[in-house]
Amino acid sequence: MTKTNTPKRPTRDEFELEELGSQLVEAKDDGDERALTVWGEAEKVNGRITVLDSRTRLVHVEKDGAIRKIPFLDIMKVSYE
Repeated sequence: MTKTNTPKRPTRDEFELEELGSQLVEAKDDGDERALTVWGEAEKVNGRITVLDSRTRLVHVEKDGAIRKIPFLDIMKVSYE
């Protein structure tokens, strides 16, 4: 068996994850569109954050009626468009 060389997600400390979480909560409460930098994706994910699911650790992003579910740990940065 050979080991695959897939790049690993960068590790972040508790403070960085807490800051990211508060940015996501603020974005959800504002209802404004945001751009999310997602690990492993070349382009940013744009849309409104509609649900922060603590049970599944998924962030639901809506854009043009389509909902995309992104794992919290894959989100690297939250910014305005």
